[in-house]
Amino acid sequence: MSVVTRLGRRLEGFIARYFDTPLPDRESLPRYVAPLPAWMEDAALRLAWPIAIVNLLGTAFGFWYYGFHPVPVTDPLFVGQFGLTAPEMWLFVPDSPVATGFIGLSLVAWRLDWQAEWIHVLAFFGCIKLGLWTPYVQLLVNGLGDLNPLMYHFLIWSHALMAVEAFLIHRYSRFPVWAIAVATGWYTLNDVVDYFVPLVGDPHHTLLRAESTVTGFDHSLAAHDQAAAGAVVLTILAVFLATATRAKKAELGS
Repeated sequence: MSVVTRLGRRLEGFIARYFDTPLPDRESLPRYVAPLPAWMEDAALRLAWPIAIVNLLGTAFGFWYYGFHPVPVTDPLFVGQFGLTAPEMWLFVPDSPVATGFIGLSLVAWRLDWQAEWIHVLAFFGCIKLGLWTPYVQLLVNGLGDLNPLMYHFLIWSHALMAVEAFLIHRYSRFPVWAIAVATGWYTLNDVVDYFVPLVGDPHHTLLRAESTVTGFDHSLAAHDQAAAGAVVLTILAVFLATATRAKKAELGS
């Protein structure tokens, strides 16, 4: 046993003193669908309630970030990207907050023993896609620009942790084919209206600083295509990983 594994198990044992949660069995899945060490999975699952709460608070912050401003009361209720988007398309605007909402609800559903496979798989897709898309865009498309450095790093690292969270879900979800189909349909539709066929108004992807000009946001710039390519590739990656997880679980008879 390596030093890191021994230290990780000690940490997990310490957490277990205060969060003695029964854990689902860990199957012998290949590393490409279950890359986290066992001690990390166990520690995170024991902390399911705190992690769920943090994610749901992140959802609330994300809606505020996109422009839903019940506070401060001096602001209009809808500003920012919500203010620029037709209300009938608001569902497609806050992609990351919806994804953190999915993983928060997924952990809650598991802890309460709810049958919610569709939430689990939507959470997996959302955490893979938005957890990796946002660092990609911030680092390679947007850059720091005039964004506060603390917010810049917060966006990168908080989203990267979402991608890590995705690899907890295989412990308690069966990844049924119908749920993968639901998640594939939802995130494919998101890609279509975000980048290619907005239906109402402009494309609905998260506004990119790299698209900002003195006259507004210009979606004909290369940044739009770069962000779109990242989104499509990550949707495909999520489909592959979810399907592979399902296939490997089927091989094990689960």
